[in-house]
Amino acid sequence: MSARLLPGKPVADAVLEDVTARVAALKAKGVTPALATILVGDDDASAGYIRIKQKQAGELGFVSPHAHLPGDVTQEELERVIRGFNDDKDVHGLLVQYPIPGHLDYDRALQVMDPDMDVDGLHPLNMGRLALGLPGPLPCTPAGIEALLAHYDIPVAGREVVILGRGATLGRPLAMLLAQKRPTANAAVTVVHTGVADWPRYTQRADVLIAAAGVPGIIQPEHVKPGAVVVGGGVRYEGRRILPDVDESCAEVAGAITPRVGGVGPTTVAMLFRNAVAAAERATA
Repeated sequence: MSARLLPGKPVADAVLEDVTARVAALKAKGVTPALATILVGDDDASAGYIRIKQKQAGELGFVSPHAHLPGDVTQEELERVIRGFNDDKDVHGLLVQYPIPGHLDYDRALQVMDPDMDVDGLHPLNMGRLALGLPGPLPCTPAGIEALLAHYDIPVAGREVVILGRGATLGRPLAMLLAQKRPTANAAVTVVHTGVADWPRYTQRADVLIAAAGVPGIIQPEHVKPGAVVVGGGVRYEGRRILPDVDESCAEVAGAITPRVGGVGPTTVAMLFRNAVAAAERATA
């Protein structure tokens, strides 16, 4: 391995240190920030993610009310629970753990949520705010990737960034984020996807290549410009095993690369709590 590793934990630690200070400032004013969570069904992975978020919430000084709904819950009942959290003045942030059972409409449920409580940054209003460059909660994985690049002093402004993947949670919002005019962005961004037959033609010229396709091992060394920065954002799971988009052998070509485990994941969780504390600040200003 010759590439410089870009682990996410130091980035997440810096973000969470700031969150801790902001939580303390809120508590000094008599406000305890609250992040509510909703889990539908009994998927082991989803339940595990909720436990991780609740544990982190407790460590940061949040309270974390939780609703665990049965897998056969109706759309109307799910939306009733969301509205209940919307109306609770002691709750500032809210997330519905994804995925939810197939008979439910996640997008419809998301639209019921108060957009100012949306800690995932995926509500249509917040995506619109991102598109227009207006303040609002940002999608967590894109925001974490921008923070990671900035933390490691990876120059982005004016450089060619190629994103392989156009999903609504990563590829598309990340493209909007990195194209915005500020020191840690302002890039020439190209979004390409697996429906483009010659997609390697684009990735091979990237100064910064971000994999967001959710196709295990799709990025191989021959797809990477020598010395480029490679960020693995897309993954799939086989049971508890992580299958990343970026093959580990890409480290032999890249100049810098996120590790197979512990790259973008920690920064995503950190950005969720950054959104949550900001929601508490807005609600109690």
